[in-house]
Amino acid sequence: MRMILKKTKKKKNGLLITIAILISVMTMTFLFINYYSKKALPLILSYAEAETKKLTILVINKAVTKQINDMDTDELFDIAYNKDGEITLIDFNSKKTSKILSTMTSLVELNLRAVEEGKIDMLELPDNSLSDYNMNLLEKGIIVEVPLGIITNSSLLYNIGPKIPVKLSLVGDVVTGFSSEVVEYGINNALLKLMIDIKVDTKIILPIVSDQITIDCSIPIAMKVIQGKIPSYYIDGFTTKSNIVEGN
Repeated sequence: MRMILKKTKKKKNGLLITIAILISVMTMTFLFINYYSKKALPLILSYAEAETKKLTILVINKAVTKQINDMDTDELFDIAYNKDGEITLIDFNSKKTSKILSTMTSLVELNLRAVEEGKIDMLELPDNSLSDYNMNLLEKGIIVEVPLGIITNSSLLYNIGPKIPVKLSLVGDVVTGFSSEVVEYGINNALLKLMIDIKVDTKIILPIVSDQITIDCSIPIAMKVIQGKIPSYYIDGFTTKSNIVEGN
């Protein structure tokens, strides 16, 4: 009888020790994961943000470049000259610029929506624009996979561990507008630069967290040399918005 009681007691003690070890392991694992999650999350988000901005600006640039290649940018300006052939007034051709801004806005929205939904075949971009990206991932709506090894800050361990997919989603409006800049150009001349400014609000989506960022870029689309003195009035810019419905 005593032997049975001793064996039972040993079994209970062994079970208690096993439970204590399991609880300790689970607690340590939780603390470890919690610690590295706090350390890793900012790094992962920073990496995801940089890659999202990089791809978004690339898509915008390529879309705008393709569009301006098919148009005569001189038609954007209304220019008045004096009797000496000097430019006295430069202004937008409102009809043509309104049409271009509307087209640019729709094109940027179309391309970014296509990236968001993985519809790569719908992209209105020059050939091989996304040659540096994994097309299989893009077709799944994934712009990049972040290796967990980035938290080690070691090039040797960079690709170690699972990879976290990053997606983007448009929120708010795509906003486009014209801006200009005049700089000195040679002797008694000036160079007028016309740029299209594009602002996009995007949401970075990861499996465990999401973050919203605003991406701005300015793309030169036309240049005009002004001979003689700079006109007192030039380029009164304006903007247009897309009809994107804000996502969830």
